[in-house]
Amino acid sequence: MDHDERLAPLLERLEDYYDAAPRRAARAEDFGALTLFVREGAGWPFYARPSRGRAGAATAADVRRVRDRQRELGVPEAFEWVAESSPGLRAAVEEAGLVVHEHPLMVLDPDAPTPSAAAPGVDPGVSVRTLGPDDPALPGALAVPYLAFAEPGTAVGTAGAEGLAEAVRAGAADGSTRAAVERVRAGLTVVAAALQDGTALCAGQHQPVGEVSEIVGVGTLPAARRRGLGLAVTAALVADARSRGVGTVFLSAGDEDVARIYGRLGFRRVATALIAEPAR
Repeated sequence: MDHDERLAPLLERLEDYYDAAPRRAARAEDFGALTLFVREGAGWPFYARPSRGRAGAATAADVRRVRDRQRELGVPEAFEWVAESSPGLRAAVEEAGLVVHEHPLMVLDPDAPTPSAAAPGVDPGVSVRTLGPDDPALPGALAVPYLAFAEPGTAVGTAGAEGLAEAVRAGAADGSTRAAVERVRAGLTVVAAALQDGTALCAGQHQPVGEVSEIVGVGTLPAARRRGLGLAVTAALVADARSRGVGTVFLSAGDEDVARIYGRLGFRRVATALIAEPAR
């Protein structure tokens, strides 16, 4: 059995997850070879991706139809898929005028040891733990990734405590914090954070569906970068996922440098996640 044959069942499992996970917070609109997930309520917007169980590849015309609907709804013109699972989609997306970005798709080696509760290399004054729905640190942990992704990269940045306070207020005002808290309460999302004096410096999530979970939204407050916090938070998420009986833990790394960091925990690249959006 060659490598591709061994990989096929894993990619099928991930495709099932990608289809199931958004349905708990979004409605699915059918565009034949493509499905558009539209979030119900506040929170991160979703995207379009290949329809599960449909024969035939999407065409550029299909992509344009979805883009028209996304503009009508006022949501991002975003598409996400796995290159190896839908090899013909990239050409159609690019023909329709979108720019495609590649990200290493990584799965935790089943034989990798579960990280310990301690966070090696992290400042003694920083604690790393999962947060319950009533934890006073949760609103800050939910806000940190917004600041991290607004100031991309790994270099130490400018956004710090003041920016975090503003982001927490914004999340309370637009309802996104309340929606996320209810997902935590329902067990749909697990949040872990690195905390110092009660303030979230880094946070991330994993979202279990059956025996599969994706680690998402790991971000560090830009002013607190280069302290090993992202790796420590990811380790806490891995430990929590395994404690819940999750057998397949995966994530998409921002780039090859970030992928090498995740490799320290036992994540291995298995495919390429593609994200398409309009040119900026």
